[in-house]
Amino acid sequence: MNGRQESGNSSRLDDAARAGWLYYVAGNTQDQIAAKLGVSRQSAQRLVSLAVSEGLVRVRIDHPIANCLELAQRLKSRYALDLAEVVPSDPDSPSTTIGVAEAAAAEIERRLSSPEPIVMALGTGRTLKAAVEQLPAMECPQHKVVSLTGNIAPDGSAAFYNVIFTLADTVKARSFPMPLPVIVSSPDERAMLLSQPMIQPTLALAARADVTFIGLGDLGPNAPLYEDGFITEAELKALQKAGAVGEIVGWAFDRDGRMIEGITNDRVASAPIPSREKSLVVALAMGERKLPGIRAAANRRLVNGLITDERTAAALLEG
Repeated sequence: MNGRQESGNSSRLDDAARAGWLYYVAGNTQDQIAAKLGVSRQSAQRLVSLAVSEGLVRVRIDHPIANCLELAQRLKSRYALDLAEVVPSDPDSPSTTIGVAEAAAAEIERRLSSPEPIVMALGTGRTLKAAVEQLPAMECPQHKVVSLTGNIAPDGSAAFYNVIFTLADTVKARSFPMPLPVIVSSPDERAMLLSQPMIQPTLALAARADVTFIGLGDLGPNAPLYEDGFITEAELKALQKAGAVGEIVGWAFDRDGRMIEGITNDRVASAPIPSREKSLVVALAMGERKLPGIRAAANRRLVNGLITDERTAAALLEG
């Protein structure tokens, strides 16, 4: 087989993998796939069939699309990341989790498949929740999973996007929740709560996590911290005025990746972000609204791993 034939076969497999992803993961019809790939409906059908016959389709697409691989490698080089994964973008989907959640689930599953005991720390958020819901049932009694953030919502109910209990139940690992509000009423209350004997072991365990998966929230008008009731509109505006562009488990930071002084940060009851020098901290994030926060977190090395999509990756490399 000459080089031209090999290149043609590789390109066709790339197209098949992309068609398979659009069909099985993003839920597109064959007519929609045809329009997005610029081919006939019959060609789209054949590409989806090829993805199956070549073993590219399981639950997730198992074929690395060339452009995604290249973007991931460039992200690793540009931002000195220890892990970068880029998934295809669906141009018409408004979802901020699709693709990224599936890729994150695969990475979490891979880490939990290790026979050697690990400590896995977890943040919170919509993408992480969607990822955990993709996990298969596993038996992982050798591992420990620990929450970085409180599991109590402002009204006293269980925080909806806290995933520690769902993950622990799915994979049968020992779990260590943080039985606290995400943001407390005062710095004194925070100091008192974090000093409690039942909290100290959880903080110590989080600090020595081998791998951490976190969501990254924006601090625009529809900031998750605000929409979910953890901060007031006045506090959101104060954070914006102070230059905040993103938050990780409640910790707000500016476009240089520096933590905002005061406002809500002195009342956040979350554990500190685990060491990026001794462990892997992976952000799951995509979309235009999150770009400033992702860029700041990567530049400042608040995270050293990233799972995102093509459009977000390309924008991060342009800036």
